[in-house]
Amino acid sequence: MDNETLVERVTREVMDALNGPSPSASSGSCAVANGGDCLGCGQCVTNCPDLVDRLISNGACRISSTLGIGEVESRIARMIDHTLLKPEADEEQVRQLCREAATYCFASVCINPTWVELCSRLLRRSGVKVCTVIGFPLGATTSETKAYETRDTIGKGATEVDMVMNVGDLKSREYRKVKEDIQGVVRASRPNVLVKVILETCLLTDEEKVKACELSREAGADFVKTSTGFGSGGATAEDIALMRKTVGAEMGVKASGGVRTFETAQEMTRAGATRIGASASLKIIKAKDVETEY
Repeated sequence: MDNETLVERVTREVMDALNGPSPSASSGSCAVANGGDCLGCGQCVTNCPDLVDRLISNGACRISSTLGIGEVESRIARMIDHTLLKPEADEEQVRQLCREAATYCFASVCINPTWVELCSRLLRRSGVKVCTVIGFPLGATTSETKAYETRDTIGKGATEVDMVMNVGDLKSREYRKVKEDIQGVVRASRPNVLVKVILETCLLTDEEKVKACELSREAGADFVKTSTGFGSGGATAEDIALMRKTVGAEMGVKASGGVRTFETAQEMTRAGATRIGASASLKIIKAKDVETEY
């Protein structure tokens, strides 16, 4: 027991607390995986959320489950921001999002600011980042508000922020204001928090997309991102290619909005995306029809 790791100890303690050994536990086989009813063996990710939460918070990143994925899908998983931004999302859905993110080693969970503190606690030492959104979804709040929101969420545990650019200022050719808006968030995030700028490409001409990318780069952002997911359109391979060409190799490009299949995710990465924002993450990495509940 002297060499027992923290995760092993937590697992043993939780297993000991279960109501005695079951036939499934003693045989080393999960009854649910074999088509039966749950017998409380403690091996099933879906039916043992408390165990999973404790393992995640104590450092587990990958958790064995009956839903295996291949190496290619695993590489895609490490590029995904597992996203839940619906206003009606409840606490259990957010907790489930974190379990899935740790189980499949997604890059981050992307949630509204109100959930940052909970996700930070659940995912501590898991290797999964906590990403939140700033000025979401319109980008029309003041620069001072965006900077304050950034500092507040970082104080609660956010390690990445996706800020919405002020689209109206860009279209008004108020380029100095757009750049300063982004710089305010970048300054509030330094030195340790990554900043992605959401362009909302469905509202922009190609010329405006290029200018938005240039301003984001000049302002010191780490990524440019296509969409909020709340606009009239999402990511396209053409937009990703244009954004990659504009920012070069030194910045990240995030495809977000409408990425719901493994094939679409691959198309985006071939076009130059280095991060993918998706709420259909499980369907993407399993490369088959698996619908999420949110």
